[in-house]
Amino acid sequence: MKYEYKDEKVKGLSLGVWKRLFPYIKQQKKAYFLVSISMILFTALTSSFPLFTSYAINNFIIPGTMEGIMPYAILYGAIIVILGICTYFWVKLLNNIEVRVAENIRRDCFVHLQKIQVAYHNTNSVGYLIARVISDTDRISSTVSWAFMAVTEAAFGMIFGIIFMFILRPSLALLLLVIVPVAWLIAWFFQRKIIVISRRTREINSRITGAYNEGITGSKTSKTLVIEDVNSADFAELSNNMQRESVRASRLNAIMLPMVATVGSIALAIVLFRGGILVDMDLLDFGVLAAFISYAIIMIEPVIWVSGVITEMVSAQVGAERVTGLLNEEITITDSPEVVEKYGDTFNPKRENWEPLLGHITFDDVTFMYPDGDENVLENFTLDVPKGTTVAIVGETGAGKSTMVNLACRFYEPTGGRVLVDGRDVRERSQLWLHSSLGYVLQNPHLFSGSIMENIRYGRLDATDEEVIAAAKIVSADTVAERMPDGYDTDVGEGGDKLSTGEKQLVSFARAVLANPPIFVLDEATSSIDTETEQLIQNAISHMLEGRTSFIIAHRLSTISKADIILVVEDGKIVERGTHAELLKQDGHYAELYRAMRLDEASV
Repeated sequence: MKYEYKDEKVKGLSLGVWKRLFPYIKQQKKAYFLVSISMILFTALTSSFPLFTSYAINNFIIPGTMEGIMPYAILYGAIIVILGICTYFWVKLLNNIEVRVAENIRRDCFVHLQKIQVAYHNTNSVGYLIARVISDTDRISSTVSWAFMAVTEAAFGMIFGIIFMFILRPSLALLLLVIVPVAWLIAWFFQRKIIVISRRTREINSRITGAYNEGITGSKTSKTLVIEDVNSADFAELSNNMQRESVRASRLNAIMLPMVATVGSIALAIVLFRGGILVDMDLLDFGVLAAFISYAIIMIEPVIWVSGVITEMVSAQVGAERVTGLLNEEITITDSPEVVEKYGDTFNPKRENWEPLLGHITFDDVTFMYPDGDENVLENFTLDVPKGTTVAIVGETGAGKSTMVNLACRFYEPTGGRVLVDGRDVRERSQLWLHSSLGYVLQNPHLFSGSIMENIRYGRLDATDEEVIAAAKIVSADTVAERMPDGYDTDVGEGGDKLSTGEKQLVSFARAVLANPPIFVLDEATSSIDTETEQLIQNAISHMLEGRTSFIIAHRLSTISKADIILVVEDGKIVERGTHAELLKQDGHYAELYRAMRLDEASV
């Protein structure tokens, strides 16, 4: 298989992308200010070392005397101590900045993903989102902290170096400053090429991550299809591409660094040549010449540092665009300010203002088109579902059976018309008010890491152990716990992978029963349970649905035939509606599906 990975391309360094992250940087403005102060002091002191060297040569080495060495040594030692304190200070601050920026971005991404509509999760893979929130966030936080330090140190190092050189000898300072721009031009030329290669390397690395993800999650499928050799060959191709681009980047760096170093050597040679003449003419102290040699090095080193920072920023920029893209993703299903004011929001609910939900649902002239669709799935659809009504929705796989349920649950909103709950437009109530009144059992249920007991208790967090066990017994989920060595304390594993699909389904049923909601949704909920187990829970389901509004998407005849109303969906549209007996008399699509299902169940 060919491994693809959703990725964006960046042509070069874009400060606009990084400005979008400025709010997170601004939150740490006090820490950045303190880092700047400590870095300014640090670079000022380190830039003064050539002056110390010059003084030592002129006053101790050339005269051959130790007179006055003690004050010199004390001052030099004091500067070393101050530098150590500064280093400790800004390293600690930058570590804090890195951690806090990453924490704040991840928190906002997580909260945003909790609020965002279901449609977004349907079009973005879990692996892609996790990579954005974890990997890209780490890269961004590292860049905005340590890159800031490198640029600050390089900038102030050059500024103080230039100041001290002009104090010592303006003519030599001007000579050196004429040479330095050449090094910057060389670095700029090579960095443009390195940036392009770094971008390619980042894209290939993303595809390698995707390949690992597919290789691990799809290992069983690969073995049954006997395509391990194909997977290995495709992965080897990715690895070879990664190696080739990485070598190209290393080669360019290997050329750039010696060239910049050569320019530095030329600058040093010019300083030595011109300075030597001045020393020979007694127009310049030997100590000052030694100081200029050090400053020649100080002027060249920042070129290499800043070049590396730019490459790192461009490499991290892809991640910055993806993270900001996630944070800027519009939340299309929101509560109005008036609703939030009265009922609260997802994270700050005002439950005391919530009206009791009875479960009377009305579709009033509803028209709906999926956000990425180009035609209506429902058109002028009207249906009244009184409290306690069981609605079965049937149709072939991919026919669009979940559309109406998604609208009733407000996972999507109609493009026309209204969905009413207890006579009120759902948009006039809190989303959390509606969602907390739903019992939703999926075909492929998700269990959270933890024990069986904890997973059932998610239905009602304040439930006692006895209530959890009672709910499990209603749907025969107690048989799952009884088979496990640790009973209800058995860890279900990540996503419930230590349980079979049928066992996970039973646990999810118990979770829904414990919640005791007025509205139930069973989305192919018994399709993963064997016939014997289904017979155990059919009576429990009938008891569970009694007096509650329920929507059942199912293939099993025992559930469908007992529904108060059956909707037949074909190509995303409702083509038939009525009771079981009425639809059989019509001898239409439902009757055909019914006969096919009877044959299918008889063969089991």
